[in-house]
Amino acid sequence: MGRFRRLMANLRGRDLAVGDIHGHFQRLKHCLDAVGFDPAVDRLFSVGDLVDRGPDSEAALEWLAQPWFHAVQGNHEALAITRVRGGRLDLDMYRAAGGSWFLDLPRAEQLPFVQRFEQLPIAIEVESAAGLVGLLHADSPFAEWAELRSWLELDDNPEVREVCQWSRRRLKFGDTRPVNGLRALLVGHTPVLEAKQLGNVWHLDTGGWASGHFTLMDMRTLKLVSPRPGETATPQPAAPA
Repeated sequence: MGRFRRLMANLRGRDLAVGDIHGHFQRLKHCLDAVGFDPAVDRLFSVGDLVDRGPDSEAALEWLAQPWFHAVQGNHEALAITRVRGGRLDLDMYRAAGGSWFLDLPRAEQLPFVQRFEQLPIAIEVESAAGLVGLLHADSPFAEWAELRSWLELDDNPEVREVCQWSRRRLKFGDTRPVNGLRALLVGHTPVLEAKQLGNVWHLDTGGWASGHFTLMDMRTLKLVSPRPGETATPQPAAPA
């Protein structure tokens, strides 16, 4: 599957992107319903952190099996991989970050999650008529998107991957320098009250997993998508289409 994935433009429907989900798939499904998401023609792109904190983390495998759902690997997926594959991990930190559901599963039940999470790319780029749109979980370690693409395609460098999945530098310093070679880079990881643009980098984690305010962006227009008139994004149980 590779650390880097490129997808062609969606000529039939919309491409929507969403911030961190963190185990709130039922809440997300209602938000998608409220904006008229049609899985027959539309696609949904996730900036990672599908699991931990919310009640529906185990639904991640069902969503990842949908042909219309595409996700990069977030740091929470990386934590699960590290736990099972034997890397160094602060278990108290992981549990405090919402990983109890995973830590308490028998190993045989952890494996399907880890095997699927390992297949997720670190970066995705999606073609559009107006230019490439990239997705990472946290930030790009390089000012040139092509340089990141080369690193991910040629070498699994842990330092590069760490910036992609863990960095909060851009928001911390208000860095507005663009990532060249992209129309826009969409990221999550660090919660913001409203979607925030720095240079051509959009931070989309508006804490939908905490407050219910998921932000959906139309990747063709780079506009935020609102519910249709008369509909709200109040959470209610639902299942993937």
